[in-house]
Amino acid sequence: MFGLNYRDPRPIYVQLKEKLRSMVLTGVIPTDGKLPSVRELATELAVNPNTIQRAYRELEAEGYIYTVAGIGSFACALSEVDDSRRQALWEKFDAAAEELLRLGVPAEELQKRIEEAKKK
Repeated sequence: MFGLNYRDPRPIYVQLKEKLRSMVLTGVIPTDGKLPSVRELATELAVNPNTIQRAYRELEAEGYIYTVAGIGSFACALSEVDDSRRQALWEKFDAAAEELLRLGVPAEELQKRIEEAKKK
């Protein structure tokens, strides 16, 4: 289900965080859907539970999941992803777009990329 790449230079918790974020955004994990427990997922992936905990903690800070003490972690509704996450993404987008324009990439190509992303 999670398919981590142990040869990937990115840390395991980053890979896991990106995979879980994608699953929440695409609805694979529905709103209020329960995520596997830290221990359960650590056993399944054969990684340290602290690795799973770190990914969950960062996803919670970004507003993608919430935790109920003693019950578990659950996916948030997309409307609940906090504004600070959106703002951080806009800043990355603006910086990338500005750099690409300075490198001579036509604005039309950037617009084409956005249209392609909408189709995914």
